[in-house]
Amino acid sequence: MKTSNNKKIICLMGPTAVGKTDIAIDWVAKYPFDIISVDSVLIYRDMNIGTAKPKADILLKAPHRLIDILPPTQTYSSAEFCRDASDEIESILAQNRLPLLVGGTMLYYRALQQGLAQLPPADKAIRQQLEEQTDKLGIETLYQRLVEVDAVAAERIGPTDARRIQRALEVYMLTGKPITELQQPVSQTTQYEFINIVILPEDRALLHARIEKRFYAMLEQGFIEEVEQLKKQYLLSANLPSMRAVGYRQIWEYLEGDYGKDEMIARAIAATRQLAKRQLTWLRYWPGLRECPTDPVTLF
Repeated sequence: MKTSNNKKIICLMGPTAVGKTDIAIDWVAKYPFDIISVDSVLIYRDMNIGTAKPKADILLKAPHRLIDILPPTQTYSSAEFCRDASDEIESILAQNRLPLLVGGTMLYYRALQQGLAQLPPADKAIRQQLEEQTDKLGIETLYQRLVEVDAVAAERIGPTDARRIQRALEVYMLTGKPITELQQPVSQTTQYEFINIVILPEDRALLHARIEKRFYAMLEQGFIEEVEQLKKQYLLSANLPSMRAVGYRQIWEYLEGDYGKDEMIARAIAATRQLAKRQLTWLRYWPGLRECPTDPVTLF
């Protein structure tokens, strides 16, 4: 395999629970790849079980860059990811190895490959107005409003992600344009050649079964106790991005007494399935995707 100055970057994409990490670890054992995580939750320290973070012995064999870089009290933007990922890419290339970006946070991939969208800054008055409407009318009403003005964004975001629904409506109220239009790729010169590999489930029902099985396994490993410990160790709130992550949000609400354990499990599994659906929607429109090869040497 040639590793000259072509600056090829492999991106291994796919929905949650489809098996991206296992394939990446297998490739690292055979080829001169170094993994960069593309996951908006793996960045947080002490969030291990609910993120399906690789265990310490695996990380010794196949280190993942950009995991465990922040406490769960902090936020992390797409711009920060682009900066950090670019630094890691250059570090890997300087060692004559190949960057392997692995994960399912599609917004990070788009920002890195296509450039950051020029969106208006948050408007405090409009944000407060939308939050009040959410409390009064319910997020379902705001979601239907988003469907009317930007059906593409609504499909990608899903009906339960209040923060992103509000942001999309805020952008529309500020600009009169759908956020989808404003998020179209901006012209930029990139020094990298991105090779986008996708792992797709052969059967959606099998993926759903995997998601359910994995969540029950997380509970057996101590997922609820992990969230309890996070609440004790850090000054967290339910509105932090870390605690809005799938699984963590539902367990947080369960621990707050919002509903019982059975409902928590059902909600968490449903939310994870919705996440997979949104990821598949992103991938449906992603340009130049290649099916995952059994031998990645064929990519070069």
